[in-house]
Amino acid sequence: MKISRPTEKEYDVNSYQNRYIQAVTGDDALKTIKENLFIVDNFFKNIPQEKLQYRYAEGKWTPQEILGHIIDTERILAYRAMSIARGEKQSLLGFEEDDYVKATNFNKKSLRNLLQQYKSQRKSTILLLNSLNKRELSRMGRANGLPINARVLAWFIAGHELHHINILNERYL
Repeated sequence: MKISRPTEKEYDVNSYQNRYIQAVTGDDALKTIKENLFIVDNFFKNIPQEKLQYRYAEGKWTPQEILGHIIDTERILAYRAMSIARGEKQSLLGFEEDDYVKATNFNKKSLRNLLQQYKSQRKSTILLLNSLNKRELSRMGRANGLPINARVLAWFIAGHELHHINILNERYL
């Protein structure tokens, strides 16, 4: 199955969503999501131990907190994709990412545990996206006050983690 790039009619191209969608190269979000499973896992395994708790500026997240944020965000986005694909009529709530990171202490968790969570969530996301047909992927809904569908959310998931990997490479490593 292939999840093609969404059109400008499927999401607000002037919103934060566009930054993540444009971060993905190629023409298949599902392929990127599958490839990223190994890329992200290897990337975090290769961060030197002393850098896992590093902050490049006060108030910025550590690499472990970024990984925790990636996991939380994918859980939320996968739920949104499933809900909208099933025809949810209510607008799904947004979330405050800084509050989520502050509410848990990702730095006290082992990298091994976080990567297990990441891989388990990713495999679940892949199974969910593979189960959706074209109609379900295209069904429109609202999340965080914006129009969206499951196809857009698949691209968002793929681009979100690439965005954070790029930040880690530029500012941390």
